[in-house]
This record gives sequence, structure tokens and C-alpha cells, in this order.
Amino acid sequence: MKLIKRVIENDIEAYLKSDDDSILFIWGPRRSGKTTLIENLAKKLRVTKYNFDLVSDRDKFAPRAEVLERIVADNKVVLIDEIQNYPEATVMLKILHDEYKVKVIATGSSELRQKSGREFDSLAGRYREIYCLPLSVVEILDNEKPKQSERSTFDLKLSKFAQIWGNYPEIYTSRGKSENERTEKLQRILDAYVLKDVIDIYELKNQKLAKDILTKIALQIGSEVSVREIANSLGAYHTTVANYIEIFIKNYILIPLPSFKTNARRAVSENRKLYFYDLGVRNMLVKDFRDLELRPDRGGVFENFILVELEKLRRLYGLNLNYYFYREYGGREIDLVIEDYKKNYTTVEIKVNSGEINDIFPLKNTGMVINENNYLDRLIGLTK
Repeated sequence: MKLIKRVIENDIEAYLKSDDDSILFIWGPRRSGKTTLIENLAKKLRVTKYNFDLVSDRDKFAPRAEVLERIVADNKVVLIDEIQNYPEATVMLKILHDEYKVKVIATGSSELRQKSGREFDSLAGRYREIYCLPLSVVEILDNEKPKQSERSTFDLKLSKFAQIWGNYPEIYTSRGKSENERTEKLQRILDAYVLKDVIDIYELKNQKLAKDILTKIALQIGSEVSVREIANSLGAYHTTVANYIEIFIKNYILIPLPSFKTNARRAVSENRKLYFYDLGVRNMLVKDFRDLELRPDRGGVFENFILVELEKLRRLYGLNLNYYFYREYGGREIDLVIEDYKKNYTTVEIKVNSGEINDIFPLKNTGMVINENNYLDRLIGLTK
């Protein structure tokens, strides 16, 4: 199987060559390629990879001088996988940074921050963060390098695959296998890594409720989500549903899109839109892998596809961008408002085929339409 070069490999290489002794955290969901990156680094650097999924590896670390000196002596770079499983490691990381000035690369979910509490705050100024997410279409383009004469066909096939199957690395690299094999892989990702991991990390009591909430959101793709309506339909407490949704956001399952608010009284929205980090997982929830042309949710799926690709680029390239949607009291809406750090605004209409910009945004802006034919060039343009 051909290995796909990831954008963050450049960040890791630059970090290793630099004098920077900050701790480098690589955050992202399970199965997004973090472990592969760490394993390849361990081979290349000829050092040990410690896996904190394993109690035996966690036991090798303790905030004692003789223990840490042995680790540093054996490893010019300390590599740790799934660090969120050992929140107490925050103390050890601080000592490795302050006393031994050794480079540390650690992968995991952002739950280390949540479970370590104030201890994680003690690392302030001592770490950097990068992200390893499901494959972005820009990464795939860089790896596949189609001929210019084949680009339009390539772009359409890539878009279709991502909208139906998503872009987890093991799913994308299984394109030559049967649809049954892909659905089985996606079912395992949903059950074992999306649901079970989150349930275990937070010690939640109701896996069925978690799945039902995600399914409700999946069925409202492209629309504003009312937490109260979901809670009422499932017979659950409003606060419980809200807490579950925040957990899904923190764990790279859902992406929130808030409404853009100004002092203009005609803008209104109390709810957010919620999109999935991976459309394969979303489609598994609703059990629909039909061709896009047969789908009643085609417009919402394409909107989700563009939003998640923008979010991947924002994190991969460290883009200083904020994303919103905008809606008037009268109901007219702009799919996406992109705000940069200088408060410049780009209004975006996201349409499968073609579309026009609704000229309703109250601030000076530049308009853009993203569709199936131009999406990849539009996305590439935002990275420059």
C-alpha cells in the first residue's frame, strides 16, 4: 500500500531540525494516521516509540530523575503515542522540557488538556500543537499528482469518493476493494473509535444516546441544529444533549459553524450548524451510501464536504480564519462567511452545480461561489 505523505510531516521535519525544544503535540482522532507517523519516525530516528495504550509503557515513565535520565539517554527524541491515556504524564513532560531540554513528540486527543486540568496549564509556553486529521483533498492531490489534462475528472472523482466514503486514510487507500469491505471498516471506525473511545474517555453511561444524538444531527446536515428539539425527540435532558455535543466537537467528530452576528438587527440565529469531520462516518450513521445523484441530502452533503475541507486546511496550515454562516430574519442566508485576522470578509455560496451570492451581508466583502467544478482550486487558493 502506497504511503501518503502528510502535510504535517513538513512541520515535524522542521521541528526536528530546529533548536526548538518545545513539546510537540499532534492532536487528532483515532485512525487518522498519527500512529503511522510516530512509527515511521521511530524507525527513521532509531528511537523507541512509547504507546500509552499499554500499561507496560506507561509504567516506564515516572517523574523521578533516575527514570527520566534513562529515557533521555536511550532516546534523542522521546516519542509517545496516545498520551491522553496517562494524564499524569503532564508532570513528566514538564520535567523533560525544563530539566533535560529533550525534544518530545506526543500524539493523542485533546483530552489530555481536559483530564489533566490545571496540570496541563503548567505547560503553558512549553509546547506547540499541530493536527493530524482524516486526509484532506489538497493532500491527496499533492500525492496523486494527476496530469493537468486529467484534473477535472480527478477532481470530480475525488469529491464523489469523499462525500460518500470519507477520507480516513484506511478508507481512501481501500478504493480498489469492495464496498462491503469499506462499509465494514467504517462500521469499526464508528463503533470502536468514534463511539467507544468517547464513551470510555468520559465514562459516559449511554452509548445508545450518543449514537442517537449523532444520527439526529446527521439527518439535519446543512441545517441549524436545535439542542432542545433533539433532547425532546429523544426524551433526554437538554443539558445532557448539549454536553454530548461539546464532547463530539472536542474529539474531532463534529465541527460547529456559528452564525455571524453584527449590530445589524436583521441578522438572527440562536442555533449553530454542525458538520461531520468525516462524511463516511456520517453516512454510516444514516446508512446511506448511494450515488450522490440519488440522494435527497446531496446539497447538505456537499456543503459538509466543503466545510470539513476548509477546517482541515485551517488546522493543517495554521490559517488565521474564522468561519460563520449568516441569516436574516426574512430567511435569506449566506452559506459561509470567512473572516481573516484583519476583519476582511469573504462570503461564500456552496452549491453542487452553480449559484449566486446573496448580496445581504451588512459589511464590505468579497463574494465567491464554490461548486463541484472549482472546489479544489478554491481550496488551494486559501492556502496561499
